[in-house]
Order: sequence, then C-alpha cells, then structure tokens
Amino acid sequence: MRHLSTATKLLASAALPLALVACSSGSTSTKASASTGATSAAAKDPNAGLLTGTQLKKALAPATFFAAGFASDSSATRDTGDTYSEPSVAAVSKPDCTKLDGTSWIALTGIDGVSFAQGDYINKSTSAEIAQEIDVYRGTTAKKVIGAVVKLASACPSFTDSQTSSKVKVSEHSEAGLGDEAYTITLTDSSWQSGTTLTAARVGTAVVSVLSSSGSDNGAAAAKKLTGQIVSALKGKA
Repeated sequence: MRHLSTATKLLASAALPLALVACSSGSTSTKASASTGATSAAAKDPNAGLLTGTQLKKALAPATFFAAGFASDSSATRDTGDTYSEPSVAAVSKPDCTKLDGTSWIALTGIDGVSFAQGDYINKSTSAEIAQEIDVYRGTTAKKVIGAVVKLASACPSFTDSQTSSKVKVSEHSEAGLGDEAYTITLTDSSWQSGTTLTAARVGTAVVSVLSSSGSDNGAAAAKKLTGQIVSALKGKA
C-alpha cells in the first residue's frame, strides 16, 4: 500500500473543498439549466392559451335558448374534452358541395383545428334543424378558415339535392356585427319548405359555425341570433 507524505496530504485536503464547491456549482447550474429548459418548453407549447373542448362546450347555447319543439340530437353532440387534436390542412380542389346542407359544414374548408364542441337541435314536427359548432385553431389559422368559407360559395354556386334531385342555389354575403369577422351563405331550393342559412364568425382563434333551417326567412334570423349568442360567450376568452 502506498502512503502519502504529509505535504501531499495537506494539498489533497486543501483541494477537497474546492472540488466540493465545483460540484455544488455544477449541480446548481444543471438545475438552473433544467428549469430554463422546462420554462422554454412551456413557452413553446403551440396550444398554450387555446380553449379546450370542455371550455367550448360551455360557450354553446343551452337547450333553454331554443324555441319550443326543438330537442337535442345526442348523435351530433360532442367535443374534444380536455385534450387537443393535431391540426391538419387538406388541399380542397373541389369541395363536395352537397355537404353544405349538413352539420359540420365548416369541415369543407379542409382545415382542422385543435379543439371543438358542437351540438344539434331538431324539431321533429317541422323537420327544422339548428346546429352550432365552435372550432379553435393555432395562431392566425382562424382567419384562413373564414377566407376559405368565402371561397366555398364561389366554388359551389349550386348543387343537386341528393334527396329531391332538385337544384340548390347558393348565395353569400359578409355579415357585420358578429365577432371579428363573419360570413353568411344561404341555400335555397324551390322544392324545400324553407331554405337554410350557414353563418361563420371568427372570435380571436375560434370560429363559430351555425346552420339553421328554422323560420320562413330561410333560417336567417335564427342563425344570426344563435351566432351572436355564442360570439358573446366567447368574447374575451378566445
């Protein structure tokens, strides 16, 4: 066994505190680095601040909002809960125009958000339908969705109703006083009892989309009232 000299022992003893200080300093640096990394990761969360499906569900108009005779359609009532979906954008060269006359017609834009909530109400006596949906998107994508809605009407000036084989005419116009920007599409068909109104309104990162065939005005008044209700519920939150 090799023995250390007295001088060597003293040098080793003097070096020990420096080694401990170095280790301690390195540990603190590592913790600080880890903490900074966590903060950076949180700051880069693309869904930070975006409303979840659970929160959006609360912004939908309640059953008491709808006129007597309308009942919730459970098959068309759903949301993304507390989780987020991965967004996607699909190139739409030619939309399936027949899907304008249906719930979730906003999907024709080809742009999927990260969260959503929807609910559908039907009057079985009159076959009138009122549907509501809120979709949330990252960044400025919600603006692109409204832009895509504008193009839908020009891409679908008319289409054939699969049930009546009659021609459905499509018209459109911008809508003032609803959210940050809004657009309305009207569907009319001489074989229908009443036309259908579709309205899309942006509130920050959210897009409210409504379908209404309730009323003798092609569902216009009901659609505007419902859209305004949801827009008000989202104001300052989306």
